[in-house]
Parts: sequence; C-alpha cells; structure tokens
Amino acid sequence: DTLNEASPQPWRTLRWCDSMRRRGYLFENTRKLQIRWQATTRPPVSSSLSAACAEISRSLRLLTYLESLELFLGPANLMTHSEPIHAIEHVIRGIQFPCLRHCSLGADYTKGVQPYTNVLPAFLVSAPALRHLKLPDHLCGLDLPPYALPYLASFRGSADTAATLLPGRPVQVLALVGQDSDVNRINLPRMTLTAVPLLYLDLSAMSVRPALLKNVSIHFTSVQRLRVKLALRHTLHYAFSGIRLLAGLSSVLSALRLLEELDLSPTDVDGIGRADAKEELVLVDEWGRASPLLRRVIFPSEAEWTRQGGGVWHLMQY
Repeated sequence: DTLNEASPQPWRTLRWCDSMRRRGYLFENTRKLQIRWQATTRPPVSSSLSAACAEISRSLRLLTYLESLELFLGPANLMTHSEPIHAIEHVIRGIQFPCLRHCSLGADYTKGVQPYTNVLPAFLVSAPALRHLKLPDHLCGLDLPPYALPYLASFRGSADTAATLLPGRPVQVLALVGQDSDVNRINLPRMTLTAVPLLYLDLSAMSVRPALLKNVSIHFTSVQRLRVKLALRHTLHYAFSGIRLLAGLSSVLSALRLLEELDLSPTDVDGIGRADAKEELVLVDEWGRASPLLRRVIFPSEAEWTRQGGGVWHLMQY
C-alpha cells in the first residue's frame, strides 16, 4: 500500500484482512504473507494506522501454518499508539507461528521513535523453526534465551542486534545495516561466535571505510563471499585517481584466505564508466595472489571477472 494525504489508509491491506476472515478454507493453506506500507509524504502524528495494525493482527492469528512473513509498516511507528510498544509489536503480540521459516519485520525509523519492547523476543521464541530473520529497524541488543532460534541460518539487521543474536546459533549469512561506525571493537568480535563458520558477509547497506574492512578481515576469517559498498570519498577519488588505488585491498584480502567471491558492485562511482580492462586484470591478479581461493570479482562498474582453468582471469561478457 502507498499512503498519502489522498489515501491515508492501507486499503488493500484492509480488504485482504476482510477477505481472509470470510474464507476460512484459506487459513490452513496460506503459507506466505507480505504486507508493505510506504508513505509518499510525512504523515501527521495521529493514531490513524492503529486500527489497521489491529486488523492485520486479527487476521494473522488465523494463519496457523504460515511459513514466510514480511511486514513493513512504513510510517506506522512514527504515529501515536494507545500503548508504548512498537507498531510491529501491535501486530504480532500473542501470535505464535510454529512453522515460520522466513521472517522480516520493520517500519520507517527516525531518532526518538518508539523502540521495540519484550513483545518481539516473545514472538521470536515462539517460532522455533525460524531460519531467516530480518530486523532492519531494531538497533539495540536482542534479549533471547539461548535455546531460542536453534536453526537460524541468516540474519539482516544492526550490528548491536547481530552481536547478541549470533553467538551460539548456526548463522552462516550476515547482512549488516546502519553506519560503519556502528560496528565497533565490542560488537564485532561477538558476531563471530556463531555455532558454525560464517560464510557470507554483506556490507552493501553501509559505506565501509578501510578501518572496518581491516577489522572484518581479522575477525571474519571464514568468510567465502564478501559484498561491500566502499566509501570511496574516504579512500580514493574514482574519477581522477583510477581504480588502481583499489590495490590497497590486497592487504585485507590476504587475511581472508577462504574468500571465493568479492562483490564491490554496490559501491557508488557517481556514474563513472568502467576502467580499462588491463587495469582490472592487474587488480584481480594481485587479489588472486593475496587470496588464493578467490575466483569471482565484481567491480563497482559491475564488470565481472572469473578465474578459470590454469588460474587465468577472464572478463565475463553478457
């Protein structure tokens, strides 16, 4: 639903809620639900979406066998509510999904909005089959008992949340959101305390400076795939200095001995075209020597190189 002054209510969502409650035969057959609200203008401070949140909650309780849930409530948490809990928690409070495997929960965030409370942990504890979790606007630690989420395999969210969620759980895929300054000497080591080696690290949602890359290479030595958005304004001027300055990544890659794929495509190059293929070839050769298992590199320009038989790098043509 798109919310604006002309259409302040999520009418599609409300129609779905009404239709679902009228069709009882769908309760046990519904496996996936996605609800997303987006505001085109800043909403007035009111309780206008509280009723819609309550409607979603009433309908969700009927979907006992739900396996995938995505709720993004847009501006709902920027508005006033009858109780001091997050808008998402108004929806999920008291609901249990024993079959839930994929879950993404969030809303628009700004400083000073209502944070999550203990309602969210209680919901997650009641989802023992959960494998994939996204909490983009949960910015603090998450207090869960050690036995909760025993099969969690991937997480996307803030560094502080990851630092309390990952230890002891079999998470192999981690995507961090926020600022690179949110990742610090306290929370970064705790993210490495997973029950199995972390294989895929996604830093494409933040602008990453060299200091963080260095710390990542020290702590995440098991990573096989790394996706990163470089903070070029802090490290090099892509237009005038050329991508040869990316050779500085060799010292980072030398610590990632298991790295197989390096994806720099999220990096913003401000419309600059791709560099000369000869320069890129020199770079991938250097990186390949630093990280022997590296076999695929995607540059900020989205030029893709793969290492094939005999250790020779080839530019992929699409």
